Amino acid sequence: MTAWVPPDALGRRILCGTEYGTVHYVGSVPPTAGIWLGVEWDDPQRGKHDGAYEGTQYFKCRHSRGGSFIRPNKANFGVDFLTALKDRYGLNNKQDVQHGTENTLVFGKKTVEFIGMDSVAEQQRQVQLNQLVDISVRECAVSHAGQKEEIRRTCASIRHINLSKNLISSWETVTAVASQIQNLETLNISENKMKFPPTSTSVSSVFPKLRILALNQTEITWTEVLLCAPGWPALEELYLTSNNITILERPDNVLQTLKLLDLSDNQLLDGNQLHQIAHLPRLEQLILRNTGISSINFPDVGFGCKTKMFSSLKCLVIKDNKIAQWSSINELDKLPSLQSLQCQKNPFMDTEKNPETLRQLIIAKISQLEVLNKSEILPAERKGAELDYRKIFGNDWLAAGGNWNPEKNKPSEEFLAAHPRYQSLCLKYGAPEEGELKGQQPLTLKNQLLTLTIKCPEKPEQKPVEKKLPESMTIQRVKGLLYRLLKIPSSELKLSYESSKLEGKEVELDNDLKPLQFYSIENGDSVLVRW
Repeated sequence: MTAWVPPDALGRRILCGTEYGTVHYVGSVPPTAGIWLGVEWDDPQRGKHDGAYEGTQYFKCRHSRGGSFIRPNKANFGVDFLTALKDRYGLNNKQDVQHGTENTLVFGKKTVEFIGMDSVAEQQRQVQLNQLVDISVRECAVSHAGQKEEIRRTCASIRHINLSKNLISSWETVTAVASQIQNLETLNISENKMKFPPTSTSVSSVFPKLRILALNQTEITWTEVLLCAPGWPALEELYLTSNNITILERPDNVLQTLKLLDLSDNQLLDGNQLHQIAHLPRLEQLILRNTGISSINFPDVGFGCKTKMFSSLKCLVIKDNKIAQWSSINELDKLPSLQSLQCQKNPFMDTEKNPETLRQLIIAKISQLEVLNKSEILPAERKGAELDYRKIFGNDWLAAGGNWNPEKNKPSEEFLAAHPRYQSLCLKYGAPEEGELKGQQPLTLKNQLLTLTIKCPEKPEQKPVEKKLPESMTIQRVKGLLYRLLKIPSSELKLSYESSKLEGKEVELDNDLKPLQFYSIENGDSVLVRW
């Protein structure tokens, strides 16, 4: 008996055991008899050859051993959407068959049969299907939409669908499902290797309310994204990771509602590709993890000005890239709305061994940043970072032509390019004084001892005590020291400090896990203790 082969088998996605593949050939393979399927496997280790057999090339593979021939009865071509949905949520007719006696009820020794119980059970299933709002049929071998309008009739309430890792072969299948779900808001069709339409699909009626779309690992190109995008008039979040996208094009009249774009794990040609998407008016989050970019620049404006690019961008993720120069971090200060940055695992971070110093440098270079690498930047930390930056590079500033006299203060273009915020920091805090720069030790020096005066302003009977403490000592350990000194539980202690440079202002020491140097406490400052 010959196994049935779907008439549209060529190009279809199949499942064989646990392995996924795409059918590239249907026919005979002499000298053997019968029909064979030529399959390119997602995992090339599963294959045996490149589509050639005994000198004849039946189909082509990307990998030299990515293909093999299998008999049609070994291939699972999948099921329709509703069948998968009923199986996943236990709403299929098969359950009634397994129980066998659901239409009968036993009273003593008498068995009474209820007429019409099948139709009642079917009505209950329909009600249950109609109540589903958020559904997942991930890895359920979904390959097609099924009978026309059946989804619309039975699943009117669905708003969120996870269709990832199925056997969907084309975008047309996705639209066939989605067109029947009027209020669809979230759609995840990741890990389906699909064919996308070669021309624009301006059918906005298919996805009128879609807000979130995940197309990770679907082999979609950016050109295909733009061709499909007219169908997503309300889209806010678009996930496109691991799609071999290398070149971007400017979206014209599409994706204008987009707030989040994830292009992670696509090796972009260069950082200039970002200019193509820089004018999406509502884009607030851009995720570029492991995209291979080595630099970022906004050439439309000079330092000290705000770029017109990415006007709404609040959160930028550029970790796991190849950014080696601090100049790219300087460029980020041009972004007018940037609040959060993730930049771990870039070569420029290897230029400074002390992670605290590294963090301070980034904070000082980007003026409006509020969160760095998922850690909030408190006002005291920003102030300390900016004051330290001003001191660290003070001698370089002087050597480059900087001067305490405003009329003579003309640092070189080279210095200003390397430290574009330095002049504004001098305006904010004043130029570094000569005494601050003399014999200044690098920030990386650990455990430098600070001579501090500990006062209890609300307890005059407690005389001030002078202590030498390492600047790396955490506030928690300082409270432990004070407990031994004052016999007051550390949980009840509230610390702050005052400095002659702060003109009578107090800075609260409110984070027990931070070291003294985090707050830029210096020799001669006073730690105020209250309880």
